[in-house]
Amino acid sequence: MLKRLLSLWQQLREDIACVFERDPAARNWLEVVTTYPGIHAVWFHRLSHQLWNRGFFWLARFLSHLVRWLTGIEIHPGAKLGRRIFIDHGLGVVIGETAVIGDDCTLYHGVTLGGTSWHKGKRHPTLGRGVVVGAGAKILGPIQVGDNARVGSNSVVLKDVPSGATVVGIPGHVINKAGAVHKAAIAKQLGFDAYGLAPDMPDPVAYAINHMLEHIQALDHQVEELKGALKQAGVAMPEIPLPSLDACELRDSEKDK
Repeated sequence: MLKRLLSLWQQLREDIACVFERDPAARNWLEVVTTYPGIHAVWFHRLSHQLWNRGFFWLARFLSHLVRWLTGIEIHPGAKLGRRIFIDHGLGVVIGETAVIGDDCTLYHGVTLGGTSWHKGKRHPTLGRGVVVGAGAKILGPIQVGDNARVGSNSVVLKDVPSGATVVGIPGHVINKAGAVHKAAIAKQLGFDAYGLAPDMPDPVAYAINHMLEHIQALDHQVEELKGALKQAGVAMPEIPLPSLDACELRDSEKDK
């Protein structure tokens, strides 16, 4: 019994310590214990989870319902949470019955770990260790999110995510793999990447446009070579003026309008 109490006390201390590691706004332990809904939701979930495992299903659901009303965070008592889970802000977080969250994960407000099926069984995602899920992100279905992965804000993830990868967009797609695990490993030394985003994270829309422009440039080069070959063969090609893609000229034309 004493050993179990000591283990529980150690776990509570870890929960409070991880807040100071990941939230620069936290000032003292009293503030964290009394005003952080993410801490309250995790602590009460551990109690409701024990009730659920012992067969007190209604009591477990009723307790989780009360906690949702108090904190704005809904965690099904059947969900499995690891150690040092930090739910920052927390409002609107929904974690489904068969979801599994590994140690040292961080979830921001509006995150959903939901299902895509009405069938019983495993239907919610599994997060590995050290995963960061940005605000408003949705991770849906019985998929695996690898250790130290990051999910960008407002992303919708429907497929497995490799360890150390960063996912953004709707639907979510991996924007970097190489070196991601190394970056995650030194994240604590360099500072925490809030909301699952890093300063050097590329914009997926700009990324797509850049690739389109590179493709157009390559096509232009091929057309010029083809025109040169036809000219050498004695075939005349009409010169059709094309609009410029120069940014300065585009801005000037907009001003003229």
